[in-house]
Amino acid sequence: MPMEADKTMFEIYRDTTYTGKYRVVYYTELTEANKEYEINKAMAGEHFYDGFVRNFRKDEAKEIIEGLLRRMNEGETLSPDEIEAALGEHSAAR
Repeated sequence: MPMEADKTMFEIYRDTTYTGKYRVVYYTELTEANKEYEINKAMAGEHFYDGFVRNFRKDEAKEIIEGLLRRMNEGETLSPDEIEAALGEHSAAR
Protein backbone atom coordinates (compact mmCIF):
# COMPACT_ATOMS: atom_id res chain seq x y z
CA MET A 1 0.00 0.00 0.00
CA PRO A 2 1.50 3.38 -1.02
CA MET A 3 2.42 5.82 1.71
CA GLU A 4 1.13 9.40 1.73
CA ALA A 5 4.56 10.61 0.61
CA ASP A 6 4.22 8.55 -2.57
CA LYS A 7 1.69 10.94 -4.09
CA THR A 8 1.23 14.62 -4.85
CA MET A 9 -2.01 16.48 -4.17
CA PHE A 10 -3.18 18.93 -6.82
CA GLU A 11 -6.16 21.05 -7.83
CA ILE A 12 -7.28 22.36 -11.19
CA TYR A 13 -9.20 25.63 -10.90
CA ARG A 14 -10.34 28.48 -13.12
CA ASP A 15 -8.84 31.87 -12.31
CA THR A 16 -11.94 34.04 -11.95
CA THR A 17 -10.07 37.13 -10.75
CA TYR A 18 -7.82 38.03 -13.68
CA THR A 19 -7.50 35.80 -16.72
CA GLY A 20 -10.35 33.28 -16.64
CA LYS A 21 -7.78 30.61 -17.52
CA TYR A 22 -7.59 27.16 -15.98
CA ARG A 23 -4.59 26.63 -13.74
CA VAL A 24 -3.14 23.89 -11.55
CA VAL A 25 -1.59 24.06 -8.11
CA TYR A 26 0.42 21.17 -6.67
CA TYR A 27 -0.24 21.62 -2.97
CA THR A 28 2.32 19.17 -1.66
CA GLU A 29 5.08 20.93 -3.64
CA LEU A 30 4.45 24.38 -2.17
CA THR A 31 7.12 25.98 -0.02
CA GLU A 32 6.79 28.44 2.83
CA ALA A 33 7.74 31.18 0.36
CA ASN A 34 4.81 30.59 -2.02
CA LYS A 35 2.28 28.57 -0.02
CA GLU A 36 -0.01 31.39 1.12
CA TYR A 37 -0.02 33.14 -2.27
CA GLU A 38 -0.78 29.99 -4.31
CA ILE A 39 -3.46 28.74 -1.92
CA ASN A 40 -5.16 32.15 -1.92
CA LYS A 41 -5.17 32.21 -5.75
CA ALA A 42 -6.73 28.74 -5.88
CA MET A 43 -9.31 29.60 -3.20
CA ALA A 44 -10.32 32.74 -5.09
CA GLY A 45 -10.80 30.68 -8.26
CA GLU A 46 -13.52 28.29 -9.31
CA HIS A 47 -12.73 24.70 -8.32
CA PHE A 48 -12.80 22.25 -11.21
CA TYR A 49 -10.97 19.05 -10.20
CA ASP A 50 -8.71 17.82 -7.45
CA GLY A 51 -6.86 14.64 -6.80
CA PHE A 52 -3.52 12.97 -6.34
CA VAL A 53 -0.90 11.79 -8.80
CA ARG A 54 1.64 9.12 -8.04
CA ASN A 55 5.15 10.46 -7.50
CA PHE A 56 6.46 7.60 -9.64
CA ARG A 57 6.55 9.15 -13.15
CA LYS A 58 5.04 12.37 -11.78
CA ASP A 59 6.61 14.38 -14.61
CA GLU A 60 4.51 12.41 -17.09
CA ALA A 61 1.38 13.16 -15.06
CA LYS A 62 2.25 16.86 -15.03
CA GLU A 63 2.66 16.82 -18.81
CA ILE A 64 -0.79 15.25 -19.15
CA ILE A 65 -2.29 17.89 -16.85
CA GLU A 66 -0.58 20.72 -18.75
CA GLY A 67 -1.96 19.33 -22.01
CA LEU A 68 -5.46 19.16 -20.54
CA LEU A 69 -5.17 22.75 -19.28
CA ARG A 70 -4.00 23.90 -22.71
CA ARG A 71 -7.03 22.25 -24.35
CA MET A 72 -9.43 23.73 -21.79
CA ASN A 73 -7.88 27.20 -22.14
CA GLU A 74 -8.31 26.95 -25.91
CA GLY A 75 -12.05 26.44 -25.38
CA GLU A 76 -12.47 22.68 -25.26
CA THR A 77 -14.96 21.50 -22.66
CA LEU A 78 -13.72 18.61 -20.55
CA SER A 79 -15.44 16.95 -17.62
CA PRO A 80 -13.80 15.83 -14.37
CA ASP A 81 -14.35 12.24 -15.51
CA GLU A 82 -12.34 12.96 -18.67
CA ILE A 83 -9.54 14.41 -16.55
CA GLU A 84 -9.51 11.26 -14.42
CA ALA A 85 -9.51 9.05 -17.51
CA ALA A 86 -6.66 11.00 -19.09
CA LEU A 87 -4.54 10.62 -15.96
CA GLY A 88 -5.21 6.88 -15.92
CA GLU A 89 -2.49 4.98 -14.09
CA HIS A 90 -0.90 8.25 -12.92
CA SER A 91 -3.87 8.92 -10.66
CA ALA A 92 -3.44 7.84 -7.03
CA ALA A 93 -6.31 6.76 -4.82
CA ARG A 94 -7.58 9.40 -2.46
